[in-house]
Amino acid sequence: MTIRLTVAQALVRFLAAQYTERDGERRRLIGATWGIFGHGNVAGLGQALLQYGDEMPYHQGRNEQAMVHAAVGYARQSNRLATHAVTTSIGPGATNLVTGAALATINHLPVLLLPGDVFATRPADPVLQQLEVPYAADVSVNDCLRPVSRFFDRINRPEQLIPSALAAMRVLTDPVETGAVTLALPQDVQAEAYDWPEEFFAERVWTVRRPGADPAELAAAVEVIRSARRPLIIAGGGVHHSRAEDVLAEFAAATRIPVASTQAGKGSLRWDHPQDVGGVGHTGTATADELARTADLVIGVGTRYTDFTTASGTLFENPDVRFLNLNIAPYDGHKLAGLPLVADARSGLAELRKALDGHRTADSYVTEYTEDKERWEQRVDACYEADEPDVRPTQPQVLGALDALVDETDVLVNAAGSLPGDLHRMWRARSRDQYHLEYGYSCMGYEIPAAIGVKLAAPEHNVWALVGDGTYLMMPTEIVTAVQEGIAVKVLLVQNHGYASIGGLSEAVGGERFGTAYRFPSDDGSFTGAPLPVDLAANAASLGMRVLRAKTVRDLRAALAEARAADTPTCVYVETETADTVSGPPPAQAWWDVPVAETAARSAAVKARELYERHVSTRRRHL
Repeated sequence: MTIRLTVAQALVRFLAAQYTERDGERRRLIGATWGIFGHGNVAGLGQALLQYGDEMPYHQGRNEQAMVHAAVGYARQSNRLATHAVTTSIGPGATNLVTGAALATINHLPVLLLPGDVFATRPADPVLQQLEVPYAADVSVNDCLRPVSRFFDRINRPEQLIPSALAAMRVLTDPVETGAVTLALPQDVQAEAYDWPEEFFAERVWTVRRPGADPAELAAAVEVIRSARRPLIIAGGGVHHSRAEDVLAEFAAATRIPVASTQAGKGSLRWDHPQDVGGVGHTGTATADELARTADLVIGVGTRYTDFTTASGTLFENPDVRFLNLNIAPYDGHKLAGLPLVADARSGLAELRKALDGHRTADSYVTEYTEDKERWEQRVDACYEADEPDVRPTQPQVLGALDALVDETDVLVNAAGSLPGDLHRMWRARSRDQYHLEYGYSCMGYEIPAAIGVKLAAPEHNVWALVGDGTYLMMPTEIVTAVQEGIAVKVLLVQNHGYASIGGLSEAVGGERFGTAYRFPSDDGSFTGAPLPVDLAANAASLGMRVLRAKTVRDLRAALAEARAADTPTCVYVETETADTVSGPPPAQAWWDVPVAETAARSAAVKARELYERHVSTRRRHL
């Protein structure tokens, strides 16, 4: 039996019938499709989505990159068991996908991209928005998506869709390979009819695997853990992807090994779990970083060991340190010359706990990190406290006001600026889903569309997009989408008149905060004059969002409470310290490598280079 449909119609029907299953939980893989239509997809996928609206929900986006961010937010909140598709026209609509695709792939989060493409049959050549490459007639702008996609294909004939669509689903549901998947769809092929086998549209379930550990690797892992005196677990995003949080909590409590977390892994343990010692690396806590410096065994669970985590190779100072890497990806399991334990995080931790059979770290070690953690929490309390409620808050006091309000059901979304460092060091995560930081790509503009995706995946949760003024200006457009569809996200918009994070970094590396403030030029030509007359709160209101302005700590507390109770999209706008002042949190507890000019005429750069060379000399290759 065959069914005659266009390629676009067949693809929509196929996607609506795909499911994932893990641990007996079955979910629809493609929950909805985002789209912005142009001549490259309006008559193909646009018509198909209209025809099959009952089977495939549709969300109207305002920016192609933002649509990908929304899909990624949905995928992460869904534990990678579900995602959204994104369709665009050819030309700028398609190339706008590249940043979102890179973000998804770097963070190992699934998203399906369906950009339109130029005519496969070439009835007119070139056509509007076609890239002409003299040496390769089959290249289009969509080829920009190849290096940032985990799977890419261009569907030049209807019958090509069948194997390609199946391959796309395989990659989307593979816990090692997942990321952005791109099916480029020439506009004429989208509208072409074909007789499809009926079986193509049958419900199909893709099992998400939980592989266990190899017995030899497990035995070696147990041996190194038993011999360690100062072990430290570093929990990465793989803990969340595997839903291994409960097993990790049990493992840590049983062995009493302290657990630090990367940006992606924060929330793997509740902040008040006895073994949780907070973030690790450049944006980590003093407690976690000191444990990392003295650890003789680092147990990485689902982490990629980025430069922020390792302090650019300077953090793990113990000359005898060894690494044990529990990771579902062999590539990551072998990093830092570590002993690999290739397995699903939840399966591997459960097997390790059973094999260790009651092994526990020494009482003196537990006392040491427990007391250090108490001292760190006192520092956080001091940053959060606001003794004068009628003054403008610092950024940490903004976080303190939010910390006092939320419970374990709230979700915080952030990605860029000075907020990731403050949050990683100070935020007290109350649940495994609360801390949603995109720090693999640290993409400005991610927060608002991702919060929309999170809210679509978890409508019962309060979802906060924490946004600085710099990142807000990159991509506020999806506020319109939230208003149109009644998606009640909360936007906490922090105005400090510039790029606070990069401004501080610029000063540290001899750049003297050049080009990092939103201010008028002063007489000397530097941008240190009066703030620009930009009203971001008015901008958000003009896009249809309800806005609450907070001028003082007292105002802020009331506005946050009102926003949390709102059932419509609501923004809390607060002005904090300016970009040329410190945000107020504890400073970085570990280094991060940003090369400084080796020769310079200005004294700030000369001094910065001297400090840089001292840090570089401590870098270590773990072999």
